Amino acid sequence: MTRSRYLLQRVLFAAATVFIAITVNFFLFRAAPGDPTTHFGMLPHASARAIAELRHEYGLDQSVLVQYVKYLEQLAQGHLGTSTSNYAAVTANVKTELLNTLPMVLLGTLVALALGLVVGVGLAWLRRTRAEGPGLLTVLLAYALPTQWIGLILLVIFAGTLPSGGIRDEFLINPTFMDRVVDQLRHMILPALALGIGIFGQYAFVVRAAMLDVLGEDYMLTARAKGLSPRRQLLRHGLRNALLPITSLTALLMGLIAGGTILVETVFSYPGIGRAIAQAVTERDYPMLQGAFLVFTIVVVLFNLAADLLATKLDPRVTT
Repeated sequence: MTRSRYLLQRVLFAAATVFIAITVNFFLFRAAPGDPTTHFGMLPHASARAIAELRHEYGLDQSVLVQYVKYLEQLAQGHLGTSTSNYAAVTANVKTELLNTLPMVLLGTLVALALGLVVGVGLAWLRRTRAEGPGLLTVLLAYALPTQWIGLILLVIFAGTLPSGGIRDEFLINPTFMDRVVDQLRHMILPALALGIGIFGQYAFVVRAAMLDVLGEDYMLTARAKGLSPRRQLLRHGLRNALLPITSLTALLMGLIAGGTILVETVFSYPGIGRAIAQAVTERDYPMLQGAFLVFTIVVVLFNLAADLLATKLDPRVTT
């Protein structure tokens, strides 16, 4: 198979995946009991006529199929709908919340990647030693702990030392640009740590397995025979050739990271896309949920597509 044909297949598969996710999200939310007018109907002065008018305004009095067709027409025009909670455009809501979440997720992913690389390479180098057992047990424990539990423990440990909620200090007086940057960075440290610690174990196990495979190759034996230092053997010859499964894992973990933001942002009251989804679920805000999950889907699909493209660079055998 030629490289161009392989890439075309991956792009078409990514587009089909996004369309299927759009369809599943639309019908899945409507299969749940209730709708955006449910909370309004619980108010003491809500009349049946007012509820009917509200359902008509949202288009909920039409068949599901008609709603689906209109939803696809909106997406084709780049419109994700209007939130039933704050009556703002879902595009604006998602953009605002996503800009808050992305730096925190990036920091958490860097923490997980750094810890995973260091611990994974260390465990591979310390194989068949007394330190291997406790090291594997520690990584397995971190892998098994729920992300929200890690967040709560960090809150207990660092309460009073680091900000435990929100994204900025509203009481800063005449802050400079750097003051705002430092303040926001301090607010995202704990959420990013909780997210990073929750997923670093998977990186560590994958890096360890990849390194063990690489350490048994002939070129590693040649490197040792040349008298290269252990550090140079690991970094220049070992880790460099173990990058392929790491890039693939990063793409696969995007879905887990996206789900982890919902729990982490809820624990730390962090105003990001995850917390917005949790609020939209309780308020049955269909447009907001559809828009947020569509963004998550596109991000995961794009990262997997990027991993496929990068794999063809790191290992040309992928296209064969």
